[in-house]
Order: sequence, then C-alpha cells, then structure tokens
Amino acid sequence: MRPFPGALSGDASINGWAFKRAITLYFVSQPIQPYLDLIVLTWLVIIFAGAIVGFSLARLPYLNISGSASSSYANGASPGEWYWYSQGIYRIGITIHLAAILPAGLLMVWQFVPVIRHKFLTFYRINGYLVILLIIISNVGALMIARRAFGGSLPTQAGVGLLVIISTISIALAYYNIKRLQIDQHRAWMLRAMFYLGTIVTLRIIMIIAALISSKTSYYDTTMTCGELLSILDTSQKVNALYHQCGQPGSTADTLAIVQAKFGNQPEQIGSSLRLSFGMALWLALFLHAAGVEIYLNLTPRESNRLRQVSYEKQMEKGLNPAGSAGLTSDRWGDAEPWQPLREVSEK
Repeated sequence: MRPFPGALSGDASINGWAFKRAITLYFVSQPIQPYLDLIVLTWLVIIFAGAIVGFSLARLPYLNISGSASSSYANGASPGEWYWYSQGIYRIGITIHLAAILPAGLLMVWQFVPVIRHKFLTFYRINGYLVILLIIISNVGALMIARRAFGGSLPTQAGVGLLVIISTISIALAYYNIKRLQIDQHRAWMLRAMFYLGTIVTLRIIMIIAALISSKTSYYDTTMTCGELLSILDTSQKVNALYHQCGQPGSTADTLAIVQAKFGNQPEQIGSSLRLSFGMALWLALFLHAAGVEIYLNLTPRESNRLRQVSYEKQMEKGLNPAGSAGLTSDRWGDAEPWQPLREVSEK
C-alpha cells in the first residue's frame, strides 16, 4: 500500500486539515473496481445464491403435493389455489413444475462457483445440462397452471408467459454460444436466465408487502368462485352465511362472489389479498431482475473481455471462424467494430 499522497515522509506532525486532505486524496485515487467486485459478489451470494437455495429448500416439502402433512403443497398453498390444482390438467401442471424447478434451484447455484468450473469440469457440464433440462420442463408446467395461478388474471398470465419466454430464449442462446465456444456470451445469457428465474423469490416478498399495505390503506376486493370458497371454509353453511351469492337459488361452484382483500384472520381474505397483488409483484420483480442483471453485466466488462480472449484461443484451436466472434456477438451480427485479440491490440 503506497503512502498517503501529500504526507511528508519523516514528518510526525500533520495538522488536522492536512491529514483529512491526505485521507480523501488517498481513497479517491484508489481504483474502485476491487471494492465494486466485492460488493457485487457479496450481493450475488446473499441475494441470488442464498435466496434461491433457501427458497428451494423451504419449498421441498411441496413435492408432497396432496399429502396431509402441514408442509405439503395442498396445505401450504395460498387459500383457494388447491381447489384448482387438485384436479385435471392443473394437477399435472403443478406437479411437473414443482418436481422440476425445485431441484433446478438447488443445482443452478453450483454453476457460478469458480472452483466447480475449474476443478470439477465434468460435474460442471453434467450439472449444466441437467439444470437446462429441468428449467425447460418447469416452464412447461408453469404454462399449464398460469390460468389459475393466484386467480389467473390477464396480467398474471402475461407475466408468467413473458418469464417463460425470456428464460427459455436466454437458455437457448447460452447453449448455442457455449457450443460455439463463445464463453463470454454464454456467461451473459446464463446470468440473464438465472436472474430472470430468481424473480419468483423477489415477487413473493413484494407480494406480501403489497398485501399488508393494501389491507391497511384502502378497500380492495377480488372475486372467487363458490367452489374455491367451499374448499377454504370447508362447509357450505359458512360459505352461504358469509357470501350470499353462493346461497342463492341456481348458484353453482362456478358462481362468483366478491371477497375483500385483507391480510388478516379470514383465510379467504388472505387469499384474496395475495391474488390482488401477485400480478403487480410479478411485473415489478421481473423489471428489477431484468434491469439488475444488465447493470451487473455492464459493471463487469473486464471479466467479459477476459472470457472473450479465452473464447478466441479456444475457437482458434477448434478452427471456428471468425475466431473470437464465432458465437452471437455484436461485431458479427450487428454494426460493432470488429473485435481484435488483446495481444494484437497491445502490440500495435
């Protein structure tokens, strides 16, 4: 570590002003990248890796889809959800989705551990293929249940559809780039895919906060079918007493009743408040994650440039052309200046 700029060697008495000035100049003169890398790495480990692993572990009991245990999906889902997911295509969809996405959440984090990439390459590759397969399968299940997910409103269905599309496309582009040995672009697209999928954790936090706030500030309501209410309240007497629409002559399980969205003691009202905020939380979380990953990629150009050089060397060995840009790069498919190896640039 070099001495403070402005400090005189051998001078034991530095007045307060000069000392403060020296401290300021010293830290201003230091490169910010090491500190930025440490902050970003800490954020990734705690928020991304920790949240994904923690969420997946907490939801593993949901693999007991219809069990009687309190930790099963049937007893742990939002009030009203099990009414739809207990039958037909939705039961198949939720089973596929949970059976695929929960293991994927536990496995995907290992792809970003450097020691795994460098010391256990075979495991890294097999794990990567397995994660890709599980995510694609889980996306199929997500599309199957989107119509009934937290009420299945159009904003919710559109959000789920968009999440499936962008995560699938990102994984496909990452796969193509690694097959072309374009490692820098493989990293970028896999990071995008994993950040997009992490939306499901953030949206849960936003959804609960929004449900609590909306319950305190204003009156909101949603609709539930009488069948959903019966599955929540257990007896038709309770349903008819609280929701008169369900007790009217000619009412059926598909008859709609207005339910206040209030995160309180009534389970159907809790389900209504979560249903109300889910679509908004999904879109907001998706925006935060989409913006966040682009910010991260733009803040780490040095790593991208290093991997571009590695890609160039590997593509030269395999005879892929143009070397350094054999994958999906902006200089090959866009109007960017042709990329040159770092060694050639330094020799000019």
